[in-house]
Amino acid sequence: MNIYHIYADSDGESHFEELNLTMSSTVFAPPAPPLDLSGFWEAKGVSILRASPGWYGDWHPAPKRQLMLHLAGEVEGETSDGHVRLIGPGSIVLLEDTTGKGHRSRIIGSEDAIICTVQLED
Repeated sequence: MNIYHIYADSDGESHFEELNLTMSSTVFAPPAPPLDLSGFWEAKGVSILRASPGWYGDWHPAPKRQLMLHLAGEVEGETSDGHVRLIGPGSIVLLEDTTGKGHRSRIIGSEDAIICTVQLED
């Protein structure tokens, strides 16, 4: 399973890359059958974010190292190296561009974006 990763290089420029999230078949909730499970991440907090169509966040670094689990709506994300990605429902983004220029994002389409934000340990 691939997830998006946004990170800053040593010059402060942000970039997209795709990371392969390793999963293994695990008996997670017996007696239910095994399912694919990733390793656990240490989390500091969880919140739900909602942004309306047309919302635009100009260049900004991520406020914290975090996972963003996209539940509804579409977000256009751009890194400072000029790459643009459309991030829709079911997408997962690992944000680690907490320094440098950061990224910008906008809500596109006619639906609110609903995102579960999980702040991670540094």
